Amino acid sequence: MMRRFSLSQRLTLLFILLLMLCATVACVVQMYTSMQYGNAMVQRLSGGLAQQIVQREPILDAQGQVDRSALKPLLDRLMTFNPSVELYVISPDGELLADAAPPGHIQRQKIDITPLQTFLSGVAMPVYGDDPRSADKQKVFSVTPLRQDGELKGYLYIILQGEESNALADMAWHKALWSTALWSLLLVALFGLLAGLLVWYWVTRPVKRLTADVTGLEQDSISAIKHLAAQTTDLTSGDEVTLLRNTFIELARKIAVQWDQLADSDRQRREFIATISHDLRTPLTSLLGYLETLSLKSATLTPQEHQQYLATALRQGQKVRHLSQQLFELARLEYGGIKPQRERFAMGELISDVAQKFELTARTREVNLHIDLPGPLPLVNADVSMIERVVTNLLDNAMRHTPTGGEIRLAVWQENEQLQVEVADNGSGVDASLRDELFQRPSALNSQASRENRGGLGLLIVKRMLELHGGGIRLMDSVSGARFRFFVPL
Repeated sequence: MMRRFSLSQRLTLLFILLLMLCATVACVVQMYTSMQYGNAMVQRLSGGLAQQIVQREPILDAQGQVDRSALKPLLDRLMTFNPSVELYVISPDGELLADAAPPGHIQRQKIDITPLQTFLSGVAMPVYGDDPRSADKQKVFSVTPLRQDGELKGYLYIILQGEESNALADMAWHKALWSTALWSLLLVALFGLLAGLLVWYWVTRPVKRLTADVTGLEQDSISAIKHLAAQTTDLTSGDEVTLLRNTFIELARKIAVQWDQLADSDRQRREFIATISHDLRTPLTSLLGYLETLSLKSATLTPQEHQQYLATALRQGQKVRHLSQQLFELARLEYGGIKPQRERFAMGELISDVAQKFELTARTREVNLHIDLPGPLPLVNADVSMIERVVTNLLDNAMRHTPTGGEIRLAVWQENEQLQVEVADNGSGVDASLRDELFQRPSALNSQASRENRGGLGLLIVKRMLELHGGGIRLMDSVSGARFRFFVPL
């Protein structure tokens, strides 16, 4: 049944129940303390009543005995003056010797003497003693010993709140109880309403607002998430609802950023596919064109033209193969198809081996190739084939962009816990417009010339390979030519 109520209704009902419980406990405690206080005041005010009566009226006869017939008129007269009290003469062991109770009202003929002795010892009040007119109740009393010639003959025992007093007190207590209960209910209803309003303002209203924002995700998820992410967080309040709202806003901001990243990645993927499709179509069209020409005009072409067409078709085919290989390798790198097979090796020896493969090309193009290797370097833990591919790609780019008589320099050194490698040339360098997107996927929005100048997919593959090792690459500022620097953790 509680599930049908809203959060504010549940909290209001809980506050009302707590208020009712507190009001009930407060009423019980107040009534108990009031009764205790009243009994203590009555006993303090009338505690010496028994002693005063004994001093003024004879209770025992000349022999020290109690004559019931002679004592009853005295007890009746005293109770007439004060109807709220009940007088009894008690023997030293607690037996009732005389009383003024109507017939049938005495419920026990013997009472416990211990409370009487406690009262006479002067302890704190109230002290309760047995009521002869009740089988189990105790009431406040006044008592004094009856002595003759120093010998204890009994006690004058006075119940200070008798039956008539109790009847009147019960009527008054019932009226007070109903009045207290009625006022308590009114106060509980008032404070319950106030608590409900406060719960609605401080708890339910923010929760409903947050619920409305979160529920909106079902209808139009991304726009609702971005709308929620655009809201400001409240850092001044420390209540749980505000903290929950701030958490939702932070989560929405992260989702919005991730969504934008995914959208940008998807846009780059579509542009990349369009770019690669164009780059593949160009050499394929040229290849098919030359092959069709050879097929249709093979009888009329001279041997020199025949050989020229075949060489052109072969070059275009090699372009297609090289680009397709790069695409396949990049896809495997980006989607986890290639894992580095790490082993420890000397980076200086690898640089020397790669440079040796380019010595013939360097001599042919009259390019000076310098290798700067300092003293012993620590071994690096990496995939030899991948790092060789990185150095080969950078050195090949430098060789292709360095003019005749130019210079290429390779340098290796240790910097902190990294091994730095630099490949620099004094060629044409990299245009400023290409620096930001040099290590990104090529876009179809770029011109054909800029896509060719940026080096294809080689630098992107180099970056992915280095990232698999925890390394990186960047283009350094240079007065002339291009200067690429990459690092690999030791």
